[in-house]
Amino acid sequence: MKAPTSRIPRQTSRPPSWQASPPRLSPPPRVLRSLARALPVSPALILLLLFLAGPIAYCGYLAFTDLQLTGQAHASFVGLANFRRAFQDPAFLNAVWLTLVFTVVSSLLGQNTLGLTLAALMRRASKPVRTLTGGVVVTAWVLPEVVAGFLLYAFFRAEGTLNAVLDLLRLPSQNWLFTLPVLAVSFANVWRGTAFSMLVYSAALSEIPQEVEEAAEVDGAGGWRRLWHITLPMIRRSIATNLMLNTLQTLSVFGLIWVMTRGGPGGRSQTLPLFMYEQAFQNSMIGYGTAVALLLLVVGALFSLLYLRLLRTEV
Repeated sequence: MKAPTSRIPRQTSRPPSWQASPPRLSPPPRVLRSLARALPVSPALILLLLFLAGPIAYCGYLAFTDLQLTGQAHASFVGLANFRRAFQDPAFLNAVWLTLVFTVVSSLLGQNTLGLTLAALMRRASKPVRTLTGGVVVTAWVLPEVVAGFLLYAFFRAEGTLNAVLDLLRLPSQNWLFTLPVLAVSFANVWRGTAFSMLVYSAALSEIPQEVEEAAEVDGAGGWRRLWHITLPMIRRSIATNLMLNTLQTLSVFGLIWVMTRGGPGGRSQTLPLFMYEQAFQNSMIGYGTAVALLLLVVGALFSLLYLRLLRTEV
């Protein structure tokens, strides 16, 4: 009788577990969805990096050099010398002060207050009055900055429209662009930019429920109390947004002041954009002018952070 033979297991070509290659991991679906969402905006992101972030980074580099337009073969790194020179320059400190005056008078007080007032009055006015007022105010806004500058120069000059009206009324006249240049350019900026604030506040006021104001009026609240306790708190976010946009736009105003006064007389209307232009392109000191531009960028960023903080604050 034959003894049973034991079966020897057949050897396979499969490698042991410690030699096996790790499994290929497929990207999670969330990553794929994020990439798919970012793909349509990638051309815009590339353009922003190329034409916005790139020049800003290059200007940041130039601010630390002594680059000049003429009489120089190579620029050298000077560190913080341009910034120290700026804070020791009386002309720069004067430009900072005039920039703050111009921003507060024409943006924070002028455009913001007048825009809110016009929006509130137009809300209760008849349709023909709203159409006429809105058309006049918006026309000043859509005019090019240079055209608006020439119009306001003709209005404020010694032989201009304002003095002609004052002479007609037997009131004393003066050369407004010489005696009060920064207030003249501030008024010009108010005249040109109030339309934006008016449109923002008109949209914000239209969102306030009519029942809330009617209930406050029935309870005996007067106009000022309704404005302070109801209207302003309910449009707080629109106020902060409008202030931020107006401030950033006012900080960069150049053409309007340049056409009207060119920063004069004697630097009495020379804001930071004009001072920067003078140092960089008239005095050929590109490095110093770029340092001033970088400081102006920092000032705008500080204002933006302040307004964003106000936007996050609850009523």
